[in-house]
Amino acid sequence: MGRRLKALRDECGMTQVELANAMGIHQTSLSQMERGIRGVGTRQIVKLCRALKVSPDRLLALPTKDEPSAPARNTRLLRRVRQVEQLPREHQEAVVRMLDAFLDTHAQGNGRR
Repeated sequence: MGRRLKALRDECGMTQVELANAMGIHQTSLSQMERGIRGVGTRQIVKLCRALKVSPDRLLALPTKDEPSAPARNTRLLRRVRQVEQLPREHQEAVVRMLDAFLDTHAQGNGRR
């Protein structure tokens, strides 16, 4: 359970402090859950699923053979996106315009458009 929890947290680009705050618990408690020192109760499972935006099946169960493996996530990029989401709307729009310009330039340089 602890390894799955850490992997899901990493996929979301969250630090232990961020996830613990979202759950309303102390970071050391979350660290103990991830290391298997502390068990995870029903209430914590509900809070984890909400904070990580995953189903209880995803948190608790091993992936089935039918599920495709998830692509590797750039956690630094995801963390930046979370920071941008906290900005005022006009600043978010400015960041999107910069990204669009960068991606357009990159696509042109690779012969795509």
